[in-house]
This record gives sequence, C-alpha cells and structure tokens, in this order.
Amino acid sequence: MPFAEVNGQRIRFDDSGGSGPPVILSHGFLMDREMFAPQVAALAPEFRVLTWDERGFGETEFDGQPFTYWDSARDCLGLLDYLGVDRCVLGGMSQGGFLSLRAALLAPERVRALVLIDTQSGTEDPQRLPAYRQMQQTWLDVGPVDELAQAIAGLIIGDPVLDKVWIAKWRQLPRDSMRAPGDCLMDRDDITDRLGEISCPALVFHGTGDQSIELEKAEQLSQALSGSTGVVRIEGAPHAANLTHPAAVNEPLLRFLRAL
Repeated sequence: MPFAEVNGQRIRFDDSGGSGPPVILSHGFLMDREMFAPQVAALAPEFRVLTWDERGFGETEFDGQPFTYWDSARDCLGLLDYLGVDRCVLGGMSQGGFLSLRAALLAPERVRALVLIDTQSGTEDPQRLPAYRQMQQTWLDVGPVDELAQAIAGLIIGDPVLDKVWIAKWRQLPRDSMRAPGDCLMDRDDITDRLGEISCPALVFHGTGDQSIELEKAEQLSQALSGSTGVVRIEGAPHAANLTHPAAVNEPLLRFLRAL
C-alpha cells in the first residue's frame, strides 16, 4: 500500500499511473479516497488519477493534532511534491473543495484547473452549527450509533445501499477521529473575498438534492471564479453527487478535462 510522509502525516494514496495529464481528487468529510472509484474508472488511463485519504479519515496515519484546511491544502501540494507532479488539476468534493480552493490560493502556478463538487467558499451555516456540534459530541462520547450514523448518511449520501457501506467504514474509525477534523470543518475561515485571485479554469458541480450545502452557494462560488462557466446541476443528487450519480458527473468532467 502506498504511503507518503507529508507534513508529519503518513498519507495513504492511490495513483492510477500512466502518462496522461494528472488529476488529484480530494474527498469530503467522513469519506475517503474510495468515494472517487467511479471517477477513477472513467478517467484512467486517459488521465493519471491520484486519490488520497485526508487527515483523520481512511488509512492515513494522522497525528491527531488540530489543523485547518490550509494545512490540508499543503498536504495536497506536498503529496504532489512527493509524486513529482509540478502542475495538476485539483478536484474536490465538499471539504475536498475547501482544501482545493486554498491550494489554488497558496500555489496558483501549480493548479491547472479546479473541479469543485458540492462545495462552497464560506463558513458553516450558523443555524446548522449547534446540531453539527451535538453530532460531533455524540460521536466522541459513544461513537456512530445507529441513529447518528443514519442521520449523517442521510445528509451526505442518502442511498440505502451506499449508506450501509459507508456506515460500516465509520464504525472502523477511532472514536476520537471526529475531534480535530470536526473542529476543522466547523471552525473554517471564509475565503469568499479571495476568490477573485483564482483565475484558472473551474468546473462547478452541485446536486439539486444537497441538504448540506445549498445550490445557491455553488452559484455564488461559480460567479466569483472567473474561470467558471456556470454550475453543472446534478438533478436529484445529494451532497456526494459524484458517488451517487457518477454518470451525470463523469460525462461533463471528461469533456472539461479533455478541453484543457
């Protein structure tokens, strides 16, 4: 299994290999690199597809210390350094989009384009924060018990078969793994005022059934990014649109990447 020592973390990643243009995909909160299996299947071997587990999730060996999405952005760039990739398309779903936008601000010369799936540039909705913090505390106290796991799965996935797969993964995580990543998610900064600094091409996807981030947030993000030509709406898709509605995502994604 491939690991990279990056910024004090031991990051688990997969590399489809080949000589095609590189694309790195960053997963959402409580997910891991395997959420992009449908995209890896569609893009490789035409593209070199990199997927990785972010701090606190999957098989990455995380130090458990507090961090921000700026740190995660540096992890992404550090992984590219490790793999010898100078310039890359950065794709991210939800928190993967948070870190990808920050990577584009930190190192614009290294970002060929952005693919942003069900994400946004602002802080967490203050009306949702109390419920999210209670979910975090329940997880820390007793773990992902049935009621909590089903509620979270409904917010992210909302598919009975896929829900079971991911709930089983969550039950393998150390209970304390929700602490630092949860704080990172809920305490993140607002980078909306800096989006004008990002000039690379951008493709914005959003599920019309997303219960975690409203469609209008995607529209605001797209309007603020000079390289975006609008939002690709995935009809009926939840927060993890690329996982539940892969065909609707993969076709425009391939067109976008080929046009680069």
